[in-house]
Amino acid sequence: MHPRLGLAHHGAVMYVDAITLVITLPDPAATDRLAVAVAPLVRPGDVLLLDGALGTGKTAFARALIPCLTGRPEEVPSPTFTLVQTYETDVATVWHFDLYRLAGPDEVLELGWDDAQAGGIAVVEWPDRLGPLAPADCLTVHFDYWGVDDCGRRATLTGTGSWTPRLARLTADPLGDAP
Repeated sequence: MHPRLGLAHHGAVMYVDAITLVITLPDPAATDRLAVAVAPLVRPGDVLLLDGALGTGKTAFARALIPCLTGRPEEVPSPTFTLVQTYETDVATVWHFDLYRLAGPDEVLELGWDDAQAGGIAVVEWPDRLGPLAPADCLTVHFDYWGVDDCGRRATLTGTGSWTPRLARLTADPLGDAP
């Protein structure tokens, strides 16, 4: 660990322990573009924690992300009532959890959390319900209202662990708008 910069040194490459990007999303299409930009960074074993108040874009992000991961059009309903939906990809099962109606971590285990962690890809809405089950190595995307009359959104992406160098790749063009 670099004593002044908080950097971990691995060979000739230095990685920051965590990275945070704040991205303005002026419209729903920008949320979709962000999900499309994040999708190539996702690997089996990953956990994406989608956090924020009702209506801020968690499910919209998941709806754009999951078809990118499966490589085909997918209807991605909100799992608010089913609690979890799964989608098959060539490399892993995507588990889309909506934990809004759960009281705590014990109920998450009943939904197959351990199976999702065993080489799957977990996309979790309302991750505060995970409690101590939330992994340290993850991508957290926090959505909040932004702009005039709260018409836009802001996404704060925080990558920890193996997500730190991957998320750093988004800094140049996080919405994929560059030609």
